[in-house]
Amino acid sequence: MRTAVAFALGVALLTGGLSIVFAGQAAQQEAPPKIDPERFAEAFEAFAAEDQASPPPEGAIVITGSSSIRRWHPTMKEELAPLTVIPRGFGGSTMEDALYWIDRVAIQYKPRAVVVYEGDNDTGRYKVPPAKIAAQFEAIAAKIHAALPETRVYVVSVKPSVSRWAVWSEAAKANELLQAIAAKNDLVTYIDVATPMLQPNGDVMPDIFVDDNLHLNPKGYAIWAPAIKEPLVKGEAQYEKASMETP
Repeated sequence: MRTAVAFALGVALLTGGLSIVFAGQAAQQEAPPKIDPERFAEAFEAFAAEDQASPPPEGAIVITGSSSIRRWHPTMKEELAPLTVIPRGFGGSTMEDALYWIDRVAIQYKPRAVVVYEGDNDTGRYKVPPAKIAAQFEAIAAKIHAALPETRVYVVSVKPSVSRWAVWSEAAKANELLQAIAAKNDLVTYIDVATPMLQPNGDVMPDIFVDDNLHLNPKGYAIWAPAIKEPLVKGEAQYEKASMETP
């Protein structure tokens, strides 16, 4: 009898211990990856080479952000004309990365305006809390204004997507915080690209993405581009000729 009880107790302790081990392993596997801004060093070397070959003008509009911006590079200038823009998206980036690189991705060009799109990877991959995303954006705006006091900053809302619909509530919270930051700063404007991408029932449109259900297809950019252009033209067209200087 004692042997049976001891055996049962041993099994319970063993299985309990294994459960703890497996739980620990699962938690470790689910931990989000660490953000390392230096992973973009080569991308910025490429930007520097591009600048040397064809120096961008001062007084333009820098547009930076993650892959949704990067994948827009080929048609961005045409779709935002007559505004003069400098495309500087670096795919896979986060608000933390934008803050780290803001001097080189934007400030060095002495732009009259900077457009920032981040938060997609923050909430979707790195599980960054919305409050931290908002705080990092505030730091970006503060850094820009410390160097360029009159430069206007536009922050684009995190877009919804099919593949990241499970974390849309977090992205939506980040958007609310970003909108609140813009509301209290005359030099910051919030651009809503999320609402036009949602159906009347609140779900994201399913046919505006490429096969990964994350990145936009041409139909998606047909929504995205005018949603960004309209507030930019409203805020920046009046400064277009007056602010442009060619080095």
